[in-house]
Amino acid sequence: MNPQQASKLAALPLAGLVREYPNLLSHLLNGPEDARAPRDLHPVFYGCYDWHSAVHGFWLLARLARRFPALPEQAEIAALFAGHFTPQAFQAEADYFAAPGRASFERPYGWAWLLALAQELEAWDLPQAGSWRAAMQPLLALIRQRWLRFLPLQDYPIRGGGHANTAFALLLSLDYARAAADAELAQALEAAARRYFLADADYPTRLEPSGDDFLSPSLCQALLLGRLLSAEAFRDWLRAFSPDLPRSAALLSPVRVSDGSDPKIGHLIGLNLSRAWCLRQLTAALPPDDAWRPLLNQSARAHLDAGLPHVVSGHYTGEHWLGTFALLALEEGECE
Repeated sequence: MNPQQASKLAALPLAGLVREYPNLLSHLLNGPEDARAPRDLHPVFYGCYDWHSAVHGFWLLARLARRFPALPEQAEIAALFAGHFTPQAFQAEADYFAAPGRASFERPYGWAWLLALAQELEAWDLPQAGSWRAAMQPLLALIRQRWLRFLPLQDYPIRGGGHANTAFALLLSLDYARAAADAELAQALEAAARRYFLADADYPTRLEPSGDDFLSPSLCQALLLGRLLSAEAFRDWLRAFSPDLPRSAALLSPVRVSDGSDPKIGHLIGLNLSRAWCLRQLTAALPPDDAWRPLLNQSARAHLDAGLPHVVSGHYTGEHWLGTFALLALEEGECE
């Protein structure tokens, strides 16, 4: 990752977060009064095509600004946050969630990214970042409570490679809870992760990917367990979970993307990037002398090379969200 790459990535959400249309609304109308424009419904997160992409678009900007203090876009980024992250706007976002019938709105992907955004603002040393995070509190508190209420009710994880994936959401949320020293939330998330995934073995990685995945169910699950276990215990778990991993061409080879402009097929660009992120982090989670590390690292490099050239494409269906996964892949995928 370098400043030039950072500027290219920053340009994507800087344009998308103030772009209201096209907009893919997931919106329950409780009555005719709810037939409103995206900006009226979501005064903070109306851009970037859909709600969750707006959330992680702001996460992307905050992380880039924090990592690259000399970034030329710093002033533009700060102005965008200042214009959107107000107490009134976030109260409206929280009120939207609290309306009847919306208990599952953006569960779990949007929930997880909102927590990740709060974590990033807490780490950012910009003086204004504290007030922006304070503005988030009504929505942040609501999402935290929804996690605590929902986890005891979810008997089975969702293992698909899209927004509903349980492991990915637990992963981001657990990182937030630990960083925030929120012991209650961290304990609930850790217990759920162990309940859902610890006993898994002989996972059929040959069945990946599905045709519109942007996450690898097996790699997200493995990465989550890597957060919970010691390096040695994780090595033993991974050997039982995926004993054929070194021979899994379906998982270790980058996926083909026949049409990156298609909103669903284009998800596979993100899959190459998210796999690169997972594989590099899994390499680091294993003991230093583990025999699988070079293979995972090589695969991460191949996936990064396959995905990165397609992030800036001119197609808004991809550009509104792929920058986030490119940053993850570049940060955690600086392959040896």
